[in-house]
This record gives sequence, C-alpha cells and structure tokens, in this order.
Amino acid sequence: MADMTTNTSVEPRGPKPKKAFTRGNIFLYGTLIVVSMYYLLPLYVMIVTSLKGMPEIRMGNVFGPPMEITFEPWVKAWAEACTGINCDGLSRGFGNSVRILIPSIVLSIAIASVNGYALSNWKFKGSETFFTILIIGAFIPYQTMLYPIVIMLREIGLMGSIWGLVLVHTVFGMPILTLLFRNYFTSIPEELFKAARVDGAGFWQIYFQIMLPMALPIFVVAIILQVTGIWNDFLFGVIYTKPATYPMTVQLNNIVNSVQGIKEYNVNMAATLLTGLVPLIIYFASGKLFVRGIAAGAVKG
Repeated sequence: MADMTTNTSVEPRGPKPKKAFTRGNIFLYGTLIVVSMYYLLPLYVMIVTSLKGMPEIRMGNVFGPPMEITFEPWVKAWAEACTGINCDGLSRGFGNSVRILIPSIVLSIAIASVNGYALSNWKFKGSETFFTILIIGAFIPYQTMLYPIVIMLREIGLMGSIWGLVLVHTVFGMPILTLLFRNYFTSIPEELFKAARVDGAGFWQIYFQIMLPMALPIFVVAIILQVTGIWNDFLFGVIYTKPATYPMTVQLNNIVNSVQGIKEYNVNMAATLLTGLVPLIIYFASGKLFVRGIAAGAVKG
C-alpha cells in the first residue's frame, strides 16, 4: 500500500521579527527619554516647590521632594495673594478668563466653521480672493494692530471691557480657524454634498444635518487651539482690559512680579500651575480627537 503520508508543515515566510533592543531602538528611545526629561524637569521643580514651605525652600534643595507637604501656597495663590491693593489671588482673574474664553470660543468657531463650509462647498465669485485675504491676516504680527484696535474699541465703547477682548480674540482667531475648517470640509467626499443638493437640501440644512455631525474632530482641534491661545494670552489682556477685568495671566504676572513683602517662590509656582491647568485638562481629555482632526484637515489644501 502506497504511503499516503504527506508533509503538511509550512515553512514560515516573511521577514524575521526584529530584536527589541537594536542600536536604532536604543538610540530612538534614549533620545525620547532625554527630551522628555528636559521638558518635564521644570514641571517637576514647579510641583515640588509649590508643596514646600518657605523655610524648606531656603535650604536650597531645589530638586528634592518636600519633607513636609503643605497646600498653603496653593490656597494663598488662589485666594490671598496680593497684587497692588487687591488681595484676592487668582480667583478674580480666573472668573474673568472664563467670561472671556467661552464667548470667544463660541463666536470664533461658529463663524469660522460656516466660513470654511461656504468656501469649500459653495463657490461664489471672488471666493478665492476672499480666502487669500483672510489667510494673509493670519500672518500679520499682532503688534502692528495694537494701536488701531485701541482706537476702534474706544470708538465703540468697549475699551477696557471683557466684551472688547472677546471681540479681539474672535477676530484674530478667524483666519487660522477658517483655514482648518475649509481643509477639513474639502476632505469630505463631494458626493455627499451633491446628493444632498439633488434631494433639495439648502445651505443651512446641509451644514447642520450633514457637515456638523462629521466634523467633531476638527471642532475639537479648533477648541483646543482657541483655549490654548486665549487662556494663555497676556498681551491683549493687559492692553485691552483694566484691573477689574484682568484675565488670569495678567493676575499671575502681577503676583509673580510683585515687589511687596517677601518673595514667596512656592506661591508663585502654585499660581503658575493653577493658571495652566485649564488648557492642560482640555488637551489631555481630547488628545485623540485632536490628532484625528489635524490629520484629516491636512489631507487637502
């Protein structure tokens, strides 16, 4: 009887798996670790300093962890630190920053998203010229516009008010946000837009029912960019507002550069960390959508 036994073993194919620890990997991860430490070391120093008392800080051990943790510098930075005649810390500035941030984000993103949608799908005479002019505005240095804006806000009665600063942030955020939304909406298949037009949908119906549900990633990108830019802004805040309406960054500057009394480094570090918490929380909460939106918006120009 013939031997019917056959060899069914299959030889492995394809490239051999690479070793985990090659020279290239060691160099790559080593570089990433060094760069990470370079950026994280100042943050570490800020955190440990904000949790120390002044007697321990005077001992000079900057990098050492606190021997006795105290949150008193955080409380003082928030509610008790003095800037001139006011001793209410960052709390008033935080309230002003929130009142500036929310309407600035809503107005700038709402207008820019409609602009980007119109420029990508509803071509009109002069649309490319309008878009070019708008983009040029993104590259005009802010410093050249400071005095004309002062005159404009004074003439309309908004100089020194929160709504005046909201208007400034909305206008200056418009060019880059319009570019982002235009690129994103251009990357959406044009067949969807044409099919909606065939079905009789109009401008706003397509925008709200088709474009907006698909645009969550780019909205997250726009929100993060605006939160970071508006919340961290110092120049516009110190010029276009007054002490009663100063945003948090201006209050931080006044606390850190105060010449009254003893220089409290722990309070200064705590105040700096408190000021940066809002954009950090928003970024870490929506980081994946941020990457998705940036990648999708870069598909077409």
